[in-house]
Amino acid sequence: MDYKQTLNLPKTEFPMQGKLPEREPATLVRWQEHDLYGALQKARAESPAFILHDGPPYANGNIHIGHAVNKVLKDIINKSKLSEGFRVPYVPGWDCHGLPIEIQVEKELGRPGEKVSAQAFRNACRAYAEGQIAGQRQDFERLGIIGDWEKPYLTMHFTAEANILRELGRLTVKGQVVRGAKPVHWCVDCGSALAEAEVEYQERSDPSIDVAFGVADAADLHQRLGLAESAEASVVIWTTTPWTLPANQAVALHPEYTYVLLRADERHLILAADLAESTLARYGHPEAEVLAEFAGAVLEGLQLRHPFLDREVPVILGQHVTLEAGTGCVHTAPAHGVDDYEAARRYHLPVDSPLLGNGRFKDDLPLGLGGITVQEANERVPTLLRERNALLHFEKIRHSYPHCWRHKTPLLFRATPQWFISMSANGLREKAIDAIDATRWIPDWGKERIAGMVNQRPDWCISRQRAWGVPVALFSCAQCGEPLRDADTFERIAQAVEAGGVDAWFNQPDSDFLPADAHCSSCGHAHFHKVTDILDVWFDSGSTHAFVLEQRPELHSPADLYLEGSDQHRGWFQSSLLESVASRGRAPYKAVLTHGFTVDGEGRKMSKSVGNVIAPQAIIDRYGADILRLWVASEDYRSEIPISDTILKQLGDSYRRIRNTARYMLGNTHDFNPATDALPTAELLEMDRWMLARTALLQEEIRAAYSEYQFLRVQQRLHHFCSVDLGGLYLDVLKDRLYTTPAASRARRSAQTVLWQMLEAMVVWMAPILSFTAEEIWHEMGDRPSPSVFFAQYPKITPAVDSEALDVRWERLSRLRDAVNATLEPLRQEKKIGSGLDAEIALYANTDWHEFLVPVGEELRFFLLSSACALHLYGERPEGCSDIIPGIAIQVWPSDAQKCARCWHRRPDMSRHPEHPNICDRCVENLALPGETREFC
Repeated sequence: MDYKQTLNLPKTEFPMQGKLPEREPATLVRWQEHDLYGALQKARAESPAFILHDGPPYANGNIHIGHAVNKVLKDIINKSKLSEGFRVPYVPGWDCHGLPIEIQVEKELGRPGEKVSAQAFRNACRAYAEGQIAGQRQDFERLGIIGDWEKPYLTMHFTAEANILRELGRLTVKGQVVRGAKPVHWCVDCGSALAEAEVEYQERSDPSIDVAFGVADAADLHQRLGLAESAEASVVIWTTTPWTLPANQAVALHPEYTYVLLRADERHLILAADLAESTLARYGHPEAEVLAEFAGAVLEGLQLRHPFLDREVPVILGQHVTLEAGTGCVHTAPAHGVDDYEAARRYHLPVDSPLLGNGRFKDDLPLGLGGITVQEANERVPTLLRERNALLHFEKIRHSYPHCWRHKTPLLFRATPQWFISMSANGLREKAIDAIDATRWIPDWGKERIAGMVNQRPDWCISRQRAWGVPVALFSCAQCGEPLRDADTFERIAQAVEAGGVDAWFNQPDSDFLPADAHCSSCGHAHFHKVTDILDVWFDSGSTHAFVLEQRPELHSPADLYLEGSDQHRGWFQSSLLESVASRGRAPYKAVLTHGFTVDGEGRKMSKSVGNVIAPQAIIDRYGADILRLWVASEDYRSEIPISDTILKQLGDSYRRIRNTARYMLGNTHDFNPATDALPTAELLEMDRWMLARTALLQEEIRAAYSEYQFLRVQQRLHHFCSVDLGGLYLDVLKDRLYTTPAASRARRSAQTVLWQMLEAMVVWMAPILSFTAEEIWHEMGDRPSPSVFFAQYPKITPAVDSEALDVRWERLSRLRDAVNATLEPLRQEKKIGSGLDAEIALYANTDWHEFLVPVGEELRFFLLSSACALHLYGERPEGCSDIIPGIAIQVWPSDAQKCARCWHRRPDMSRHPEHPNICDRCVENLALPGETREFC
């Protein structure tokens, strides 16, 4: 007789090998054909909504690994909320305006206004962005991201552009938008001002110079200091930007710091007392005579000679002066520094810059400075100073300097007429700090980081001198430059843009927008100029709460969560915060979560020049999207996120463990109908009740981890459950019962009941992370109540009433099992046995252990996976027993009994049935119902 035919061997079409790159696309097609996103929205129409608002990636180039991390994290959260029963509308978006697209289009068409009209150029930019979006969308969908891909939001949609302008109008009417010639970061290559978020800092080498500004009236100085002698003296400044000296308008001192007049090497020098020693050491003149000490306020208004231009400049006072470096006397060029500008404004000093937007000085500048570049001026100015004996010290230093994030070139601080969102008007800065305090920041340090940035940031420059973007649709007074603050005018502009896009602003006559009686609210003038600048793209994306969250009926504002990289504290998080607080008095989000950047396996930043860039497309093609998703969940994403082939291969092992656990469950429940075959919890075998209780506890752990966005913890617990709780124990023990007892017996149905509940739970646990695999398992589970795993919520698991007592008992039995396995291991190493079924065990137990084990009886051998297990009193133990556990001695030896052809146990009760000479009594009993009786395992 072929006894294999009498066993309940597993049956499943679920393959052992995932072959994810081959199988995942078919799942993706099924989701698209059945409109999974739309179906989920309909199914949860009456459920409470969870809104994760998508920060828009830029519509240029292929997605990189950072994009993949960001979108997968968002998708994991959204799907975990589906498991909780929420309605989860997710509207992906794209940032479509701005310089990178202009640069690409310029390569083909040239600059607007040269070979191509501005309107044709904008049309080409729009078409280019559409093409880029199509490619990125395909990559995002391939990652398994569920969202409204058919109706994403684009900042270049006419309705979006119109609503961005409505936001601009709202802020302008409130007085938040102001015009000024303030110093801003200026990129020569961009030909435009940059926002704070577009600036990155890099190390570079620059000249460091100390310069003497001679006192114009020595008698005035000595009278202020109460000195009888009247000698020439100089105030000493230190700067690392010699090119700004032609724009100098003053020297700033701190009013309360102590300054000294020194005689050093026949020169009389004025500088801060606390910096005198380090400054003189730098000059190589450590010895000096102090002629006077005084507060900085004493010199306010003292006139100084510019070191090479024919003009005098005053000493002014400023709280921005520090004693961290230099001389305590600050060269003040109001056109080239924010602190300088603010200090000079209090003294009504001119904000004149001789520097043009192309990075060259005006041609009429004297002394060989006309027409030269900033870099050339950094060489020319020290020469001029040296010729006039005004250069006290020169050296090259390396320091952190702002660079353009696109061109990687040094920026200039340059005063140009720009439009700003005032941080002081309407108390915006203070209100923004209050909104930060009211928001949950994950990790906690994000709160301090963004608060510090908002506290220190200057007014927000929102104008750009480029072509592709939403216009700064303002009319400025021809007399005083103030903007027209008329709400009806802004609405007419918005309606025109809604109908025809941004071209409406540039092409339609002013009369289409201006009221007949338009006049300036500041000066009463009736003539206006149309502004042709475009908006900072950060204003576009910072307005998404208004034109996405508030305009899409399925969404709500504020959003429950914003999630982006940590660089967005100075980018999208901040621009969204400022725009929303200024217009609505609150943050656009309830919580903000940040993730770190990807690095290679050695912790290095990814770089094409280094050759360590790993593209998400390559990972998907080689390993599958689920492995990439598992990688995202397996790292502490709140800090730097390492990736390498080694890491991905290791995750492949973890994935296979999870997949094969599910395959075991599927194979052993192939003939199980939960509606008719499941047993009540009270009728389950004891070990099954224990594992069901552990599953219920684990589900609560996993739910809590998801709700706290602790995906690493989810992955760790899921892997541990599959490899240790199941693979290392439960499934090992179950195999005999599942295979050898009658198919419909209580012993087998008990095991199947728990396996099925575990599988139902596990597929929901893993779905947010291993989305494709969970869907594959879901469809292998037979007749399902819904067409996709993403409709499923956490199943209700009812543990036994004696769960705590069960846990104590089976944890103790598990410790015994570990000790037995450790005792068997030398026999395995010596090849005296193959598996534990080739061995027999004797346990010598003290009273406590003996009373504990007696009730388990014959079933103890099934739990210990041996062919026989005898229980004796501890006092009967022979020499040489293992005593790993106090109070119980373990003896093991190879069994010499015959091996059962059916269950492979070595039993003394073989050949007692003539019709079944090769199997044991237990197997004979199990050939028909009801089969053997089991109570424990």
